[in-house]
Amino acid sequence: MITLHHCVSARSFRPLWMLEELGLAYELRMLPFPPRVKERAYLEVNPLGTVPALFDDAVRMTESAAICQYLAAKYSPGVMDVAVDEPDFGAYLNFLHFGEATLTFPQTLVLRYRHFEPAERCQPQVADDYAKWFLARLRTLEPRLSVQATLCAGRFTAADVSVGYALLLAQHLGLSNAFTPAVQAYWHGLQAREGYRRALHAQQAAAVAQGVPTLPAPDTR
Repeated sequence: MITLHHCVSARSFRPLWMLEELGLAYELRMLPFPPRVKERAYLEVNPLGTVPALFDDAVRMTESAAICQYLAAKYSPGVMDVAVDEPDFGAYLNFLHFGEATLTFPQTLVLRYRHFEPAERCQPQVADDYAKWFLARLRTLEPRLSVQATLCAGRFTAADVSVGYALLLAQHLGLSNAFTPAVQAYWHGLQAREGYRRALHAQQAAAVAQGVPTLPAPDTR
């Protein structure tokens, strides 16, 4: 049995979405955010105090993009994974990690300095600057997505899950109104996927059942 430790709409949504796309059985353990502060016992599971933490028998992983790559390679070779002998193997790896390293990172600073810090420590200029940074890097996808429906290999892959989570986070932050047209269309397509919808439902149902606070609906402006 796969076990995933998850906070609502945190980076751990990536592996949750993967699990639903792949139709795998799993146990979902919900945590309040941030767990290192609000669920101190979780430090025994992951000393970093971050989510995700995924266990698959003896395998333990804590990096969301790496978990996506692992699940795709192990449970969906040639479908959600891209093989080394496929022309888009390099593009696949690049976009898989682009979603986290390039797109999600600046958004975490927007979250911190606009929403999570006490009022006296909020930094509106820092938040605005990193929001612009995120949007500038996101625009690099526009030419590609204007001529194809997914990022690489002519199909939906783990790279789309990685980048798709960054778009979900942007929507929660009210940044989706600045998406360029092809990126906006791509995001609408991702939201229409059954796997994505099942993942949203799974986290909501598990949060309610386990007494963990949920989030308001994403800002869709």
